[in-house]
Amino acid sequence: MTPHPTLEEIKTLVAQLPVSEQIALLEDLEDKLETLSLMKLAETGFSELDDTEEDIYNVQP
Repeated sequence: MTPHPTLEEIKTLVAQLPVSEQIALLEDLEDKLETLSLMKLAETGFSELDDTEEDIYNVQP
């Protein structure tokens, strides 16, 4: 196996796992993807706060 396996290599390895481990892997991936999606969504809410005109805390003397 290469240091960075391809998607096809990963699929082949996953197919060799017992079904219970495939289900556990799927649940773990779903959790990670849900977290990533929520983080990206939250990022959009903070963009309005990124106003350089109001950046009073990083004023250079």
